[in-house]
Amino acid sequence: MAEPESAAVLHSELRRDVSVYGSYMWGYAAVGADIYTALGIITLAALGLAPVAFLVAGLVFALVGLCYAELASAYPLAGGGQYFTLRGLGDFWGLVAGAALVLDYTIDISLFAVVALGYFNYFLPYLTFGHHALDFMVTLGPIHLAWLWLLETLAGIVLLVWLNVRGIRISTGFNEIVGTIAIFAQWVIVVAGFLLVWKPELLIHQFVYDRPSLSRLAFGASLAIIAFVGLETISQVAQETRRPATIIPRTSIGLVISVLVFAMAFSVLAVGMLHPSDFRNHEGDAVALIAQHIPVIGVVAAPFTAAVGALIVYISANSGVVSASRLSYSMSQFQLLPRWFTKINPKYATPARAIMVFSGIAILQTLFAFFTPGPAGKTAAIDVLADLYAFGATTGYLLVFISLFALRLYDPYTPRPYRMPLNVQMTFKGRPVWFPVLGALGFLGVLFFLAMVILTHDYARIVGPIWVAAAIVIYILYRRRSGYPLFRSIPHDWETATRRVLKEAEEFRSLEEYEAALAERDAVSGS
Repeated sequence: MAEPESAAVLHSELRRDVSVYGSYMWGYAAVGADIYTALGIITLAALGLAPVAFLVAGLVFALVGLCYAELASAYPLAGGGQYFTLRGLGDFWGLVAGAALVLDYTIDISLFAVVALGYFNYFLPYLTFGHHALDFMVTLGPIHLAWLWLLETLAGIVLLVWLNVRGIRISTGFNEIVGTIAIFAQWVIVVAGFLLVWKPELLIHQFVYDRPSLSRLAFGASLAIIAFVGLETISQVAQETRRPATIIPRTSIGLVISVLVFAMAFSVLAVGMLHPSDFRNHEGDAVALIAQHIPVIGVVAAPFTAAVGALIVYISANSGVVSASRLSYSMSQFQLLPRWFTKINPKYATPARAIMVFSGIAILQTLFAFFTPGPAGKTAAIDVLADLYAFGATTGYLLVFISLFALRLYDPYTPRPYRMPLNVQMTFKGRPVWFPVLGALGFLGVLFFLAMVILTHDYARIVGPIWVAAAIVIYILYRRRSGYPLFRSIPHDWETATRRVLKEAEEFRSLEEYEAALAERDAVSGS
């Protein structure tokens, strides 16, 4: 059998147009905006303990962020967790990780497009003489279809397809402008809310007397993953980032800190301002609801927050399009998906086919969510999509942590511009290696959340495994037709791959360190 072209790594046709601030904003677009989506849903689930749910998920998120900072700076290719798993565990597990993460990215597109239009619909009464979004609803038996909201969402997804086919530079510029405005708006709301309306006695009262059951708290904590999933977007655009080994650790750690601060601030503010039941029917515009209750500035802050929320959550949906397309592009390069997905648009140098396919899947998910039966007076779409969320990310992150351990053991030669802190030295095959203690804690934390998702998410525990199983079937059919081994890995020349990637990224210092490490290895083995 002829050795496939990906035995090294195909020459990248993706342009390096992402700067340091652009890299941060890609991450912020995927993660920082998620508080707009998650706040209302989680407060309704975890009640007075909503800050606890955010804190538990946030601590695990921080460990995931440190893991990705190490791996993405060491292996700056499109593909993120799928590529790290491929390098550490082989082709089959790389396929499983990639399929799981693509599932969440397509849900990213649909869920965040729905919520973005929910914030936009805050202005609907001013445009339609007092009618709210849920007034535009038809009842079809047990289905309460918010038809206008559905049409707006579908149009929003189509616009994202157009933006991303035209190029990542346009998308990055869009992210930077809107993300900067969003960060400013969030600080204004947090500071004004704590100074003017927040009541610590209300927070304490709800913490003591308005507690959920243990199962509801577990459900709320598993939903809180929504507020943090998406960090991998930084690594998804690593192959389009300038000087990734230098930039990615800084942007990843900065993102972890800023998102933790905002998530905890908003959750504490919400429980100290409003009763959790006040968020019912406001899952789509929860932050605007908080802003509306701030005296003095509320009359201005609420519509401003709704407008910013619509834009920032919309760019979060945009990051889902980017991540799904870049991940499938990477999987196709390594014979995990048909080569059809590697075809680049000749005019815009973007993976247009992958963009359209996975955005199309997001449209199908949106239709499923809107046509799911739910209570009268509200749309079930957000609840359904939120329930579907997190299975893919927790599965993918679990495999990434295992890959971190494997790569520490079997690939100590690739330079790591950043290394997770708190390591213990051990000996492996006669040479010293460093075992990441925080990596082990992160693995256990993600394993806990995966178990909670399977136990408490009715849709995710069915749809998630079916999606991964379907991906495995496609993988087997493709590999059999192409004459590649089904469960064994195709031989990959990772050394050539690493040299090429570091050279294309202009990380010449890392390249020198890599060549020196390989020369030392060869000298030892030769003697």
